[in-house]
Amino acid sequence: MDIDARKLAVLLAVHRAGGVLAAADVLHLTPSAVSQQIARLEGAVGVTVLDRQPRGAVLTQAGRVLAETAERIESELTDARKALAALQGEVTGTVVISAFKTVIRMLLVPLVHGLREQFPGLELLIREMDGEKAQQELRSGAVDLIILEAESPLGHRAARGTRDVPVLEEPWVVVMPAATPVPVSTADLEHLTWLGVDPDAAAHSATEQARRGLKATPPAHSYYDYDVALSLVSGGLGIAIVPALAVLGVLPDGVKAVSLPGLGTRRLIARHRTTRSEPRKEVLTVLDAIIASAAELDTNV
Repeated sequence: MDIDARKLAVLLAVHRAGGVLAAADVLHLTPSAVSQQIARLEGAVGVTVLDRQPRGAVLTQAGRVLAETAERIESELTDARKALAALQGEVTGTVVISAFKTVIRMLLVPLVHGLREQFPGLELLIREMDGEKAQQELRSGAVDLIILEAESPLGHRAARGTRDVPVLEEPWVVVMPAATPVPVSTADLEHLTWLGVDPDAAAHSATEQARRGLKATPPAHSYYDYDVALSLVSGGLGIAIVPALAVLGVLPDGVKAVSLPGLGTRRLIARHRTTRSEPRKEVLTVLDAIIASAAELDTNV
């Protein structure tokens, strides 16, 4: 029985992606080429490895055995790359970073693949969690970097033994139903319905500053998460202030974002431990990459 590890990798991709078509996109192959690789694998092992269904492909029992083998091979190859990189004096290790949606979507996800190519021995693990839990995990050593809004309560409260590094400064923008006349200043927002903001969110202070001096109606609805704010605005329930990253590429239909003078900026910071042995070389490498990627972002709305 001759089992080709490359064909096992194709089977694993089909399993993870949920079907031949999706796996073809991931592998940058045609669906026909993926099907041929699976057929050759089945010919080599003498059993069916995929149960092809209208909604996708499901592994057979034999397919699961082979997919688990493929995962072990993948893991061994990853460990080998890390070991070789360490021998050559390259940056190696695992860096765990905690952040929230807008940063994960716009900064961290694109960064993972680039770092993997540049530093084969470096692994970046992303965790989405709230700020207080992230701070606890940073203290315990379970997390190496956390991204925070500097204007949030936690951003104002640096813990002993940590250091804050500026990452990005981006404008706050007003999001409103598309049919609303375009304002030229915050004074034009006075008679519009505002959404409230959770006091623990950085947008709270930005919103209070924008509303200061306006005879606006007290808000009925409120948000903490910026995606929730966009949903409420899309439903015609009010206007909101969100950071530019929250609307880049994801602005819902029927919603527009407007930049106005006087709204200020949201500042993102990265917090890491500072001890005799930290931050480690790999943590500083990831931090530098995050700052460089942030500098290339166009946050103009």
